Amino acid sequence: MLTKEEVMHALSKAIHPEIDSSLVGLGMIKDVSIEKEMVTVTMNLPFAGIPIKDDLAQIVKEAVADKDPGLRLEVRSATMDEEEREEFMKKAREKWKS
Repeated sequence: MLTKEEVMHALSKAIHPEIDSSLVGLGMIKDVSIEKEMVTVTMNLPFAGIPIKDDLAQIVKEAVADKDPGLRLEVRSATMDEEEREEFMKKAREKWKS
């Protein structure tokens, strides 16, 4: 059974496909909760309808599955508030892959 810290450590290695930074570093992981054998990760997206939402969810799933392949995982989505989005955009501009 993984701990929240182990899940966050795994997610710290999950790199955004368009920005040279981890999802954790970009503030895109809002919450991790663990109940029995179910891990729920809430992604914090910069805006609703982001085109790569499914790609990001797959990156999250793969990062956690590498730690415990038998674990059940649910990925949920939330939308960043204005302050979170500003911080995300600042980091994104600095590390955008060209």
